[in-house]
Amino acid sequence: MKALSVRGDYVMDMISGRKKVEYRSWKTNYRGSILMCSTTKKIAGAAPGYALCIMNLDRIIWSDFDQCYYWYISLKNVIEPINVKGQLKLFNVKDELIKPISHMEFDQKVKPLIYYPKRRKTK
Repeated sequence: MKALSVRGDYVMDMISGRKKVEYRSWKTNYRGSILMCSTTKKIAGAAPGYALCIMNLDRIIWSDFDQCYYWYISLKNVIEPINVKGQLKLFNVKDELIKPISHMEFDQKVKPLIYYPKRRKTK
């Protein structure tokens, strides 16, 4: 399956439905299912380094105003989290690694993977 690395908080926003457009400086002729992989950068509330969901890439439109491409996406499935090393542009992940699961199962499996920064002790 085609995969795309995205900031972890953006992947979580895609899953919740808050993010429906991904902004990119490049386009692709590919349309269909894309595995969304969280980058390894530790961002609060995200699961760094994991593929978490399958999105449909519905269409891509150029924006003169923002000087970038708008990738219109919609959630297809959440999956059992798999550790993925991200890459630039679209890359391939073996289909047999991808297992769709229910949202309830997803919440249980992702919760221990979420990064929470440690609070500094105040003097």
